Amino acid sequence: MGSALAAAFLERGHPTTVWNRSQDKARPLADRGARAAATPEEALAASPLIVACVRDYEALYSVLDPVAGHLAGKVLVNLTSGSPEQAREAVAWAGSHGADYLDGAIMTTPPGVGSPDMMFLYSGAHTVFEAHRPALAALGDPLHLGTDPGLASLYDAALLGLMWATMTGWLHGTALVGAEDAAEGTAEKTAARAFTPLAIRWLTAVAGFLATYAPQVDAGRYPGDDATVDIQIAAIDHLIHAAAARGIDNALPELLKSAMERAKAAGHGNDSYASVIEVLKNPAVRK
Repeated sequence: MGSALAAAFLERGHPTTVWNRSQDKARPLADRGARAAATPEEALAASPLIVACVRDYEALYSVLDPVAGHLAGKVLVNLTSGSPEQAREAVAWAGSHGADYLDGAIMTTPPGVGSPDMMFLYSGAHTVFEAHRPALAALGDPLHLGTDPGLASLYDAALLGLMWATMTGWLHGTALVGAEDAAEGTAEKTAARAFTPLAIRWLTAVAGFLATYAPQVDAGRYPGDDATVDIQIAAIDHLIHAAAARGIDNALPELLKSAMERAKAAGHGNDSYASVIEVLKNPAVRK
């Protein structure tokens, strides 16, 4: 990922100095025009804007703690994955060394870095973000979430949760239709390609449900004028039955049904599916 970030800066004409704990990894970037720093101190001295992307916060501090005196007057943009709490500790740490700090989250894999369609989330001082927005735009679409430095990590975790739930649901559906193909003696090896166009079209429609439910969630009122929790429970039973009959793991739909049933027990059976958030926010809620 660090190589992809540096390459994006270079491709958009930004003078870029790179340093890596494994010097061999910096050589291809140097061949493309980057200046390869021999030490972290040399890298910090090269620019007012420092972009860090390492394995975790422990690795970040192991690199920067010994040279923290060289951070004064710099802006540290930390794209290392971590928790909101770690980001809030990092802004205090950077401030104690005279540096401004932005926390960031990269919402793509390395091949997507540099595309304006890919989101890069940032949190921290708005003035610092605006001052460096043009350079950060080289990496992707820079979105400032707020001054709380923990927001980028928080949104990163929430969006990854959405991704994993969506992709696992797609994989479960693909396994389900693939099992039917196998039972019929057809070409089960094409199940994913056959199912995916329908899945993408359906997800586009589901995005509309999210826009409908968002105001309900914010208001805490869930009119069941489309499909109630009771109806959803009946519908998911069909999925569970079909999967069980075909030997497909049902852990995900059983988990979803459990959340729906807890919402029903809390008095939301006649409310919209958005009411499930009430038991997600407070798993102990029962009625």
